[in-house]
Amino acid sequence: MGVFTTISTWIIPCFLLIVLLTATYQRLPTYELFVEGGKEGVQMAFSLLPFLVGMIVSITILRSSGAIDAFIGLISPVLAFFGFPADILPLALIRPISGTASLGMTSEMIMTHGPDSFLGRLASTMQGSTDTTLYVLTIYFGSVQIKRMKYALKVGLLTDIIGIITSIIVVTLIFG
Repeated sequence: MGVFTTISTWIIPCFLLIVLLTATYQRLPTYELFVEGGKEGVQMAFSLLPFLVGMIVSITILRSSGAIDAFIGLISPVLAFFGFPADILPLALIRPISGTASLGMTSEMIMTHGPDSFLGRLASTMQGSTDTTLYVLTIYFGSVQIKRMKYALKVGLLTDIIGIITSIIVVTLIFG
């Protein structure tokens, strides 16, 4: 077993042991605090459920209605002019919304085109270079009742755009 495997296997149990020993040393009610944290976690999960269902329904409607495919067909000539592969656009549009849906699209692209193809490499790079901005804002900001998130949204989407463009440039330069 390698050093990193050993470290990754033991780091979380050691961290938990240190937390428990520290709490016991400070004479804190460790078990009661653990149970209280569990209650808060369950309450937070239930409060997140409506936001999560709304995101899933919205994504399903967009994909099933064909709106994404129609949008891609409409702007394909513009994308081709800039050297942006139209096949990657659905991933670029869905990635800020849902990590699961974008992972499914990435897997589908890799199965269709192959992992060593340009699109397979681009999809993998884009998957790792962008974030699920709208999901994060909806779930995390919604769970703590933050209502004004316009700056976080702007910065998050801007970084996603930069990640998408950088992915295309880097993969084109290296594997083009």
